[in-house]
Amino acid sequence: MCQTPAVRAYREILILPGAWQFSSAGLLARSGGAMMGLGIVLMVSAIYGSYGLAGALAASNAVSWALGTATLSNLVDRYGQRRVMYPATIVSASALSVLVVFAMLQLPAWTLFVPAIISGATGGAPGALVRARWNNTTNDPNQLHTAYALESTLDEVTFVVGPVLATALSTGVHPAAGLIAPVVFALVGAHLLYSQRATEPPIMRRPDEPGVKPPLWRRLVLLRPGVGAVVAVNLLIGCVFGSIDVAVVAAATDWGVRSASGLVLAVFSLASALAGFYYGSRSWSPPLVTLFFWGVAAMFAATGMLLLANSVLLLCLAGMLVGLTIAPTLINGNSLIGRLVTRDRLTEGLSWMGTGIGVGVAIGASVSGQVIDSTGYHGGFIAVVGFATLAALIALLGSRGLRRAVQASSFGGSGQAH
Repeated sequence: MCQTPAVRAYREILILPGAWQFSSAGLLARSGGAMMGLGIVLMVSAIYGSYGLAGALAASNAVSWALGTATLSNLVDRYGQRRVMYPATIVSASALSVLVVFAMLQLPAWTLFVPAIISGATGGAPGALVRARWNNTTNDPNQLHTAYALESTLDEVTFVVGPVLATALSTGVHPAAGLIAPVVFALVGAHLLYSQRATEPPIMRRPDEPGVKPPLWRRLVLLRPGVGAVVAVNLLIGCVFGSIDVAVVAAATDWGVRSASGLVLAVFSLASALAGFYYGSRSWSPPLVTLFFWGVAAMFAATGMLLLANSVLLLCLAGMLVGLTIAPTLINGNSLIGRLVTRDRLTEGLSWMGTGIGVGVAIGASVSGQVIDSTGYHGGFIAVVGFATLAALIALLGSRGLRRAVQASSFGGSGQAH
């Protein structure tokens, strides 16, 4: 059978020992994350009749997840994925179950925040753990490029299916059903992923002399040269995500087609998924830093098209353009982190990328919401362009330093063996 280059590239990595097993388990483990925020909003707004409370709970869950993930990823690098994340996932799923029970009992609103925060803080980032397994499975730079593309594509798939599934369960079955599904996905996915010991990255002992305090740049991965700039860009991409979510809902509501907002957001994610799939199936000759910068610049240019949208059709078209730039940029960002951090800090470095997205989504949604309240949905799209502009400026200003950092890690052996 004749295979296209894309099929061959993905088949090549999926036949590596244990690869398709941990990748598919990771997909299940992180599927609930795409349902979490919307599931909380749908459940709480239906039971308590307050979008303000629902939004505050969703934000507290997202922020606690972002901060908790940084701590958990550091522990994973020190003690291993299974020892840290298996019990953490059980705690997270249990806390989410408690949140559902409290809501169904209609307990005072303040009681909902404790389980929401605990669930977020202990949820972790299965996507980063799967990417770390890919790094442990192959050192071939082309295979890693394709593997990161696969995971970014699967991330987008969860954001295409997750919100639709959460809405269907919450409106068609029970208001709490959209949060029960993430509990099941998390527990089953964790069992399938963390029981695969052969592909779990080994614990890397950090070369710290006993009794000698390591320098600050080695204790804080964000202070490694280049890492902060990449994570900052990722945070601003998260701001773009959060702003787009709110602005699309506001625009569709203003146009009298609120129900179409889910379709528009699905188009965004689908375009990103397809772009990631195509991008990862090919090798690119320009340097990684150059690809990263031009990806961010393309995202900035594409967001400007949102300002011209005055109908669902035009918004979908503009969203496709934005989506086409997202996955390739995230793939390049994760690849850069893989080169900039040492192997014993890889999970932590990759998790900071997810943390940046999570914090950015919360910031973007909050800022965009405030702007929309004052100026209307068009102001929300202006906020999107503003965040994309900042991302492009940081990528431009940091590109020279990133090139030096990548070269230093390549020659000095501090990064991955790419």
